[in-house]
Amino acid sequence: MNVADAIRNRKSTRAFLPREVTEAQLRELLEVARWSPSGGNTQPWQLYALSGTGMSRFQEAFKAEMAANPRGDRTEFPIYPEGLKEPYRTRRYVCGEALYASIGIPREDTPGRLRQLGRNYEFFGATAAVFFTIDRQMGLGQWAHLGMLMQSVALMAESMGLATCMQEAWMTRHTFLRRFFEIPEHLQTYAGIAIGYADHSAPINQWRTERAPLDEFVIFAK
Repeated sequence: MNVADAIRNRKSTRAFLPREVTEAQLRELLEVARWSPSGGNTQPWQLYALSGTGMSRFQEAFKAEMAANPRGDRTEFPIYPEGLKEPYRTRRYVCGEALYASIGIPREDTPGRLRQLGRNYEFFGATAAVFFTIDRQMGLGQWAHLGMLMQSVALMAESMGLATCMQEAWMTRHTFLRRFFEIPEHLQTYAGIAIGYADHSAPINQWRTERAPLDEFVIFAK
């Protein structure tokens, strides 16, 4: 698979097959993704990976967490800014409506939407995952570099025949993540990426978001 195909094929997969992704596969994936760029080569991140017995132990621990703390935590910073303006608000709305429409959950079915949201914490059935943290000292530039690393992980997964879903939902479970992985306080927990084999027959995987046409967001100097 070439780079162009990997970029076009990557999408947020929300239904996975119960097929195992091994630690060896994660190591192969991350061995390549570690070559992602960062300003000054600071590499300001720390990653935590799950597969096999580690994933099983995580899921068991999270069941106990849900029983003790079903509502989760306040995020340490907003996932989206307050008063999201146009065109961003509409893009987000259209994305959400298409997702729920694909699985027949209408807007008024609040319990159904909450159940689907809860699937995030099951990695949508994926058998592997990676969590990303960054040193709290870092600023906006280094956060951009973390995003480059996450994209590299997703594209490398595509090249290996795997699918991914980037999951900011885990920001509401930062206390649990810190406790489970023993994440030191100087690291800011961020998103996870579910990694597995896509269930291409699942209705939720039958659609994808659109992208703005080039001339809408690129200005070519004359």
